[in-house]
Amino acid sequence: MTDTVLIVGHGSRDINGNIEIERFVEQMRSHHSDWRIELCFIEFAEILVDAGLARAAQDARRVIVVPLILNAAGHVKMEIPEHIEHARIEFPHCEFIYVSHLSACDEILRILKRNLGKGMQALDMPDPSTTGIVLLGRGASDRQANGEVAKMARWLQEDSRHELVDIAFTGITYPRLEKVVQRQIQLGMMQIVVLPYYLFTGTLMERIKRQVARLQSQYPSVLFHCGDYFGFEPEIFDLVTERATQIGEPQFNMPCDGCKYREFAYDHGQGHSH
Repeated sequence: MTDTVLIVGHGSRDINGNIEIERFVEQMRSHHSDWRIELCFIEFAEILVDAGLARAAQDARRVIVVPLILNAAGHVKMEIPEHIEHARIEFPHCEFIYVSHLSACDEILRILKRNLGKGMQALDMPDPSTTGIVLLGRGASDRQANGEVAKMARWLQEDSRHELVDIAFTGITYPRLEKVVQRQIQLGMMQIVVLPYYLFTGTLMERIKRQVARLQSQYPSVLFHCGDYFGFEPEIFDLVTERATQIGEPQFNMPCDGCKYREFAYDHGQGHSH
């Protein structure tokens, strides 16, 4: 019997997003040929969390569950721990260890700074003081998850010469991209770099590209650049490896696993639901 690392992706209605996650896991396997690595998805895929946990538990002593998710909202805090509890009952021979999502951290900041640099090069290196930055996240009903995006925006401003670094969200919460762009233009920005806070492609990334194209036609005197998602950047591989190998470290364990408040929420009908 051995350990299994179970990577949990979000899943996308756009099959290309799931294919990219599968490619990511294949590259993880090539980086760690001595690891047993399995993959499942939260939604919009064939192998969902219950099936992934069952597959990972076969002939395993421990299953290390790694959410390939940037920010912890309902899926990470409520849904995945509930599935893990069921798996513990079904597979009592196996220990399930739930580690942290990727989170807002220096590794993610490095990717954002690199993507910002690419955007400035694409715009022919304009004056940072007249170039607005919009960090564009998915958006959640969880204020801590949204706060992680705000945290990264502030870190990016601290480490750059840009005077205006704002946040926007593609759904669920506000502000939205159009409103933030309107405000930045009113404040005199002549160029705007939109930095998606996303791991892989999907329907929302395609929507962002369409939104930026419409904004460019709406404001022809302002130059726009839409950055790329994080994808296969080395820092993402490093973060997943770190989460999987430093189990037992307090900062990498998910406190939501076994949390009495989460259990109370489920008992009173406040769990995550699709």
